[in-house]
Amino acid sequence: MNLEVTSVAAKEQNLSRAAAAVYVITAEDIRRSGATNIPDLLRLVPGVNVAQIDANAWAVSVRGFNDRFANKVLVLVDGRSVYVPIYSGVAWDAVDVPLENIDRIEVIRGPGGTVWGANAVNGVINILTKSAQSTQGGLISAAAGSQIRAEDFIRYGGPLGGRGAFRVFGKYFNSHRFDGLGSGPSHDGWYLSHAGFRTDWKLAARDRVTVQGDFQRNVAGQTVSLVFSNGVPFEATINDRIGMSTGNVLGRWTHTLANGSEMSWQLYDDYFRRAEQGIEYSHNIIDAAFQHHIGVSSRHDLVWGLEMRNAGTTFRRGYSVAMEPPDKTDRLFSAFLQDEIQLADHLWLTAGTKVEHNDYTGLEFEPGAQMLWNPAPRQALWISAARAIRQPSSEDTGVRINVGLVPTSPIGVIEVMGDSSAAAEQLHDFEAGYRAQFSNRLSVDAAAFIGFYRDLLVPVPQNPYFNPIPTPHLVLPQRLDNAAHARSHGVELFLDSNITRRWRISPGYAYFRLDAQRNRGTPDPGSPAVASNSPQHQIQFRSLLNLTSRLEWDQTLIYVGGLKNGNIPAFTRVDSRVGMRIGESFELSMIGQNLLQRRHREFSDQLGLHATGIERSVFAKLTWRF
Repeated sequence: MNLEVTSVAAKEQNLSRAAAAVYVITAEDIRRSGATNIPDLLRLVPGVNVAQIDANAWAVSVRGFNDRFANKVLVLVDGRSVYVPIYSGVAWDAVDVPLENIDRIEVIRGPGGTVWGANAVNGVINILTKSAQSTQGGLISAAAGSQIRAEDFIRYGGPLGGRGAFRVFGKYFNSHRFDGLGSGPSHDGWYLSHAGFRTDWKLAARDRVTVQGDFQRNVAGQTVSLVFSNGVPFEATINDRIGMSTGNVLGRWTHTLANGSEMSWQLYDDYFRRAEQGIEYSHNIIDAAFQHHIGVSSRHDLVWGLEMRNAGTTFRRGYSVAMEPPDKTDRLFSAFLQDEIQLADHLWLTAGTKVEHNDYTGLEFEPGAQMLWNPAPRQALWISAARAIRQPSSEDTGVRINVGLVPTSPIGVIEVMGDSSAAAEQLHDFEAGYRAQFSNRLSVDAAAFIGFYRDLLVPVPQNPYFNPIPTPHLVLPQRLDNAAHARSHGVELFLDSNITRRWRISPGYAYFRLDAQRNRGTPDPGSPAVASNSPQHQIQFRSLLNLTSRLEWDQTLIYVGGLKNGNIPAFTRVDSRVGMRIGESFELSMIGQNLLQRRHREFSDQLGLHATGIERSVFAKLTWRF
């Protein structure tokens, strides 16, 4: 209950005062998980759906709407948004935060738009790295095994004068390709190189400055089936190469005033470039933000802020995809205000709103309110209501993509196109939760929710037309339109129990149901496919056992229900880790993943991308701290 979180209200607060469904993955959880990437860590969180598509692609969402390009979850790394503005989703192979550098991951299940703005519809994933002061000295780790060819990491930190500290790091990762499902080896192997730095300064008693940055380069492969725009009606399956490079630099200055209030200024520049399927797209985002946290009185705790964002994007048309216009600049201006009001000794009301102006839909409001009651020092009951929006993206308004062929005469080509007048998707969300620490050995966290979605963007069939170029064919157009609505509801529950001083278990369960329908009067009355991309049931069970003071045995069991879209069967995943400390400086870990099955499928093919079998793997990791 005293665990500190910052993502719920944009300020430091104990979990006992957080009126939201929050799960925190700590640095110790990360070390003992055996995971090698962020998506695998997120499998531990009830209510988060993680599905690996191939060796380098994932679909990750919170409370439904899962997709490789899922666009209703906001992901942050130290306050920097990492979504790709062209489609408002996350390229998870680009979110390579070295796990040894992470202090904690805060996952909010439910809308966070009141503080974080557009696209924080179903959740917020905030990855917070360790300060430079806490990573002094050296660390070298190396891993290799059946799936991982090599994972090498080196980090060194030291002092900067008498008031600062630094760290620098470098990482190399190389993964084998997976086997295809009945079609031989796939083409999805990949490697990345990553380097970065962080400096933290305490310039005075009331002033702290952070400057950090990193650069990453990926090369990977994928197997895709495409309808070539310049060769219609030519369709082919090809092994395609992915090239990606990213870089960013961020600066933050925090100043504490004499009255105890705190102000912070943050500025970052984020560059991203990716080439695949004949496409080359890039963006450069410059974001400036100001935030002020002030206690107005003994009963009012106020947080407000301003933000400006400029995102320049470029897009070169590919084999089957084009974007109009190919180059554009999106601007976002926002302000938020949130007040925590103490109504009684153990009762708080938090209310606020985010106001944003974007280039697609103009002015948008995202209000929210939460009430929290502490009936006892280690218990919390809370309820909340919020409105969140997802603003349209370049893809929603200007994409043109050939997605398949239909055996008509002449042959038909299904073409999906954007809508320049697309409106923002909306969620009205209502939640309730209970959180308690019954003793030093047992805690529980439960949440229930219901959400109502409006103006969901779905492809709607239009009138066919004949096109003689380049080969005579029939075009079957589908235009994206705000023509669907949905209702979701569910419950999420997890426990944390220290059975003994040496043995801790953490079971979790999530039930989720999403019913989506197209609006009355649309040409296609069927349910949108995205409604079938998330499981109804998920179970997590973790066991962390200290066999001796130097020997650990950790196990994770995850059950994920089947998916209707693609007829993906349910699967159970078991990961196991044995860790041994050798002396004061070395740690050796033996890790097995997906131990129950040789391979299994977790998701359906995505816009031509062939899903592969996720394989069993074992590897060893040696870490040296000096």
